[in-house]
Amino acid sequence: MHSLNAVTSGLILAGLLLVSGFFSASETALMAINRYRLRYLAQTGVSSAKRVLFLLKKPDRLLATILIGNTFANIVASAVATMLAIHFWGEVGVALATVVLTLLVLILSEIAPKTLAVTHSQKFSFIVSWPLLVIFYLLYPIVWLATKVSNGLLRLLGVKLQHAHSDRLTSEELRSVVANSAGKITEHHQEMLLRILDLEKMTVNDVMIPRNRIVSIDIDDDLEKIRQQLLNCNMKHIPVYQDDINEIKGILPVFSALEIFFGKEPNKKAIFSLMREPYFIPEETLLSTQMKHFKLKDRNHAFVVDEYGDILGLVSLGNIVHEIVGELAMERSDEEALVHRNADGSYTVNATIHVRELNRILQANFPSEGPRTLSGLVTEYLEAMPQAGTCLYLEGYPLEIVAVEGNKISLIKILPRRKPKDHK
Repeated sequence: MHSLNAVTSGLILAGLLLVSGFFSASETALMAINRYRLRYLAQTGVSSAKRVLFLLKKPDRLLATILIGNTFANIVASAVATMLAIHFWGEVGVALATVVLTLLVLILSEIAPKTLAVTHSQKFSFIVSWPLLVIFYLLYPIVWLATKVSNGLLRLLGVKLQHAHSDRLTSEELRSVVANSAGKITEHHQEMLLRILDLEKMTVNDVMIPRNRIVSIDIDDDLEKIRQQLLNCNMKHIPVYQDDINEIKGILPVFSALEIFFGKEPNKKAIFSLMREPYFIPEETLLSTQMKHFKLKDRNHAFVVDEYGDILGLVSLGNIVHEIVGELAMERSDEEALVHRNADGSYTVNATIHVRELNRILQANFPSEGPRTLSGLVTEYLEAMPQAGTCLYLEGYPLEIVAVEGNKISLIKILPRRKPKDHK
């Protein structure tokens, strides 16, 4: 072999190793790329993302193209390396060529390019998408034949070939992705996304305003009393009942009703003609389902009823939004505030507060699977109706019953959390 041919063969060998590295890196980059970000970029019109997405939609043909190119490059490189070795070292060079070529392929064509590709998978995928697409079509006949034979063998072995929906996430998998996204999205957005996923498990019972806290108007009250209630109301809509809260007549828009009062001759007929018919829902309705129903029925409020048709509470679209956005919706008027922070670091809490809401405000971990309100949680824990002054220790928090009205707890004082060993 002439020296010129030896140099040419060496350059060919180096080129083949680069080609092998190109295919190895392409495979790694395309398999490691974030599919969800890729779809987003494709939807925004990024042409490289569209090309990569097109290639990934045919994974069997894509892998066949890459493997054919990689295998061809490695086989030809092996032949060239053997020729060079025999030229310079004779028969002994064959073994030497095998060892050297193996090391070169591992380092230059496998480890280094794959490490680079997995580190910069998106950028690398976009770069290789054009040449791969060209090779994809040039090798189509060979790829088609190889794919058919390969798939046929897999079917003979009982393997089902399905690519559709393989990268869809279940709600629990998506929850895991969001929970482990710290540093990529803000903590508040992370909490909001997790709360949205929680809507699939929570019912309207978890967020409704309990029956005893519903602010409402008795249709039989005189005009002056109704006017005062509307003026003092801090809501846009108020329920109207007759005799008993179970006898709901409708939902009255507050501002529209006040306009009639400020008119010349206000009367009940004109005021209550503004009411919308009440909308009733079962107590076990999922929040995710109820959001859809609010949209379909063009409603913002619904009365939650039990199996006997008795009113349990009132739920609004705002209650569900509050469950999602959390503290952003915690800015309330003094009349609505359920938790008051005292100077000594303790909290005076309205006992009708939902346990989930209390946990969110105090960053506590009171059980939320059983009773839905703090009052119910304390009563269940004590297994009796306590008197004012009763103290207990619950989930690391010392609690004191401040006030009891009739057969219900109204106010509870929660002291700063203590470690179990501090409790005696």
